[in-house]
Amino acid sequence: MGVFMVTAAAATVTVTAIALIVVAGRPGSVSDPLGAAVAQISAGKSGLVLEAERQHVILQNAATDAFTVTSTPKVSSPTAASPAGTGASSGAPLVQSGPPPNPSSAKGIAYGLLSSYGFSTSQWGCLDDLWQAESGWVYNAENASGAYGIPQALPGSKMASAGPNWQTDPTTQIKWGLGYIQSTYGTPCNAWSHEEYYGWY
Repeated sequence: MGVFMVTAAAATVTVTAIALIVVAGRPGSVSDPLGAAVAQISAGKSGLVLEAERQHVILQNAATDAFTVTSTPKVSSPTAASPAGTGASSGAPLVQSGPPPNPSSAKGIAYGLLSSYGFSTSQWGCLDDLWQAESGWVYNAENASGAYGIPQALPGSKMASAGPNWQTDPTTQIKWGLGYIQSTYGTPCNAWSHEEYYGWY
């Protein structure tokens, strides 16, 4: 171990001495050889990479400092385990809700279509909260960004893939919205979690 330490110390001294000779021996060298060496490293590719990483860390720190919690997450206790084959994914929160909505309402239509997209009724509370926050379940809800309908598709014309009557038919909008949630977030509860954290889904 002692020989290793002596060898390592000698190598460090040698490398430092060579660096100082190279920096100090250049024509027009400055009185601060360490500063000159740092400037040479900064000008190279590795210096640019280091600077980019430094800026990234600064931005992460600023984002962390600016982060605030705006709401408390909803936590519920399931009354019973989800039966196998209901479409509930493992680890997904179960949100308890009241009785199913009126089947003729937009909410009733959405509730009835959950299983068509592989969602169990345990996902209903999240979907209800999500679309209540987005549009209030109003089929012609529109915001300044151009988002439209119950699921607030942006642009609204995306929903034409679910039917030509996307501007006026809640069922068409709901089918498009459930497909979007399924392909983008996996479940309504995952979409609702994203909405609560970022303010959009």
